[in-house]
Parts: sequence; C-alpha cells; structure tokens
Amino acid sequence: MPFRINQMYNTNYCKIMKAKIIGKLWHVSTIVGVLLLASLSNGVAQSPDDDSWEILFNGKDLSGWRQLNGKHRWEVRDGMIVGTTVADQPNGFLCTEDEYSDFVLELEVSIDTLMNNSGVQFRNRSYPAYQNGRVHGYQMEVDPKPQQWSGAIYEEGGDRHWLYSGFLLTQAAKDAFKLDNVDGYQWNKYRIECVGARIRTWINGVPAAHLIDDRFPRGFIGLQLHANQANDPEGDYQVRFRNIRIKRADFTPAPLDDIYVVNYLPNQLSAQEEKNGVVLLWDGHSAGKWRKASGETLDQRQEGKHAAGCLAGQQDTCVFRFDTPITMDLPYTAFELTFDFKYDEHGEGGLIYLADSQSVVEDGSNALQYHIRHDGDGASLDTTRSLGALYGLLPSTKHWWFTKKPNHWNQAVVRVFPDRRVEHWLNGYLVLEYDLDSLSDQLTDGTTIALRSGVAYRSLKVRKLN
Repeated sequence: MPFRINQMYNTNYCKIMKAKIIGKLWHVSTIVGVLLLASLSNGVAQSPDDDSWEILFNGKDLSGWRQLNGKHRWEVRDGMIVGTTVADQPNGFLCTEDEYSDFVLELEVSIDTLMNNSGVQFRNRSYPAYQNGRVHGYQMEVDPKPQQWSGAIYEEGGDRHWLYSGFLLTQAAKDAFKLDNVDGYQWNKYRIECVGARIRTWINGVPAAHLIDDRFPRGFIGLQLHANQANDPEGDYQVRFRNIRIKRADFTPAPLDDIYVVNYLPNQLSAQEEKNGVVLLWDGHSAGKWRKASGETLDQRQEGKHAAGCLAGQQDTCVFRFDTPITMDLPYTAFELTFDFKYDEHGEGGLIYLADSQSVVEDGSNALQYHIRHDGDGASLDTTRSLGALYGLLPSTKHWWFTKKPNHWNQAVVRVFPDRRVEHWLNGYLVLEYDLDSLSDQLTDGTTIALRSGVAYRSLKVRKLN
C-alpha cells in the first residue's frame, strides 16, 4: 500500500475534534460568528442567486436520500453526511431519490487520508436487470492517495472504467485537492457541470476534467463508499460531505478553458477542442484527403443509414474498406494525433507517422508505427509488436483495466513534441515514451501519416504542438 499522509489520523481523532470544538467556542464571542457557522453547517449559500439553487441535503437528516448496494454506515453529524466503511462490503452508495439530466452540482468533501478512495456519482442508474441492481454511471473521483487522481471521471459499474483518467489531469488540478491533517478536516469544493454530452469537473475552482459522452443522459446523484481492499490498512474510515446543492435551470455554463478534452462522440469536435486548435482529419462520410498509398482514391463500400462512421480493412459495416495502407500528409512535424480504433481477435493494424510516401508503399515495417493488435493473454508475445508499442522497436507498458476487449472502441494518442519527445497513449494511459534522436537510424524524415488495414478507425483528429 503506498504511503499516505497523516498515518496517525485515527489515533489523533480525539485531538482533532477537541481542537474543532475549541475553535467553534472561540467564534461564539460574536453573534456574527454564530450566524456564519450556522449557515455553513446547514448548507445555506450566502449568494444573491439563492433561489436558483436546490438544497439536496438539509444538514439535519437523510430525507430525499436512499442507500444502495454495500451496507456501509451513513449518518448525519454536525451538518455533515458521514460515511463509514464496513469490512467485507462491496461499494456502497447514498443516492438521491430524484434524477437529473442537465445541471450544475456543488458540494464539499473531506476524506480520511488512509481511505482507498470515494466519489461523487452523477447521472447514475440502478435497476434489477443490470447486475442485480448495481449502481452504474459517471463518478467524479475523490482520491487521497499520492497519485492525486481527484477530479478524474470513472464509469462506475460499467465496462469502460476510466473515462478521463488521472494521468490527464493538470498538475494544478492535482494540487488543488486538500488532504485532511492534524489540524482537522480539509474541505474541497467539488463542482460538476453537465450540459447534454458535455461533462466538466472542478476542484476548489480549478478545472479538472472535460469529457464528451452521451451514454448516461440522466440519473440520480450519489455519494460513494468504496469497498475495503486486501492491502488497505485495517480500520473503519470515513468520508464527509456537506453543502450539497444543485441548479438545473437558468444557469450559464462556465466559459471554455484550455484543458484536454476526451471526446467519445464519433467524428465530432467539441467547442473546446476547436478552441484548443484540434482539426478533424475525417468527417465519417467522405474520403476527404485520404488516399491509398498508391495514390488511388478510396472506394466507398457501404451507403445509407446502416454504414458506420469508420474506416477499416475488415469491418463490413464501415463506410470505407481498404486492403493496403491509406495515407495523408500533415503540414507539421510536431503534433498531437488522436484516433479511435477497434479490432477483433485476429485483427492487426497500426498508425504510421513521420513517414515518407515510399516507406508506406513498401509495407510500413521500416516506419514509426503505433501498433494495434489483440494481445490476448500476452503469453509469448513479442512486446515490440503488442498493442501500443512502437512496432518492432520499443515495447509498451499496459494494464488489463485500460485495454478494451475485442470489438470495443479504444482511444489512442500519439504526441510528437517540438523537442522530439514522443508519447503513445492508450485509453488515457501513457504506455510508451521515447526520444526521436535515439532512433535516428529508423527515421525516414517525412510528414506522412498512414493507417494500416486490419482494424477499424474513426475520430481521427490532430492538433499542432508549439
């Protein structure tokens, strides 16, 4: 188990509570102090737009909330909802009875530093036909561990796992989360904004995640208690929530910023992607600038509403099919190239970059290539030919939970920086990084990108890096 700050948290609990009581008594010296404490403990926002906020927690009891899944302990204490873990229980949730679609949600959270993690659920569902009522939907992570993944977005109870992983968070977002310490609880203001498929999170006013996804358009709000794991420290740990409010009408979405966007809508650009300088390389319908390596135009194989918006060598449902690589020239050599891909158990392909046209025409084996294939169990597999590797040259490092099953869409990113560093990403995880100068013998010094046949591709996008 990684070291976590404030290892003596539980033993100092009495000291912390004593300090908090003394602090409160000190403020009783003035009537203004008393009124301020009362308003905070009851979650009353002191702002001119009070009427547009709905208070989800009254500070006194759990009216309007219900407990689902794991049988952990939930109680109200000093104007807070306090959740305490119970050993040998699965993930548990305290959920609103009402459901919400578009909204701004704000609340404050404090978590024991020895706890594994917690989360704020939104647009969640639970019904008997799905895994016996398992709660599933979006979750904004609450993470006290040194990896600092608070603010990332996870698909609770689903098959996609991390939708906006902690690796994608800026350092400013990571540093914004405050840990409890010997001085007492440290409260973090969480903000979640959902407008259609656009989902954004903030921690203490700092932008954290920006996700475009439409799988869960509506659902309840929930507070998570994570199941204890075998390597967790022994003991019962707590997470605390207060000042929970929601606005679902007459709100203005926050202005766009410049953080990275993960977009799961096929062949579409979000407003923030456009602001960040991202350009679509394929619209999902026409061949555009893509050509066969031989120079010939692409042949359209499928038409009408049944044609999926993808390019492929083996997928009959795709708009275009090809048996040899297809190419496009980029106007720059430092870029961020994003694409989705899908393979079956036997599919194999890849994205070639920084190539010349001749190397692509031959077979692409002597070009830089983000390799794509189904690794299976990985046994006896040449790691320089595995998923995410630099084909034939450098291996990738992966974990089972960010590799999708066959016939599921994956998202890859290739970043080539102006200083000649290169990164390969897979589903929000950095799986390979290297320096172009270390491979000078393999470089063909070109600006061509190419797609090898054998797998399906979509959502090809590029952004120039300065």
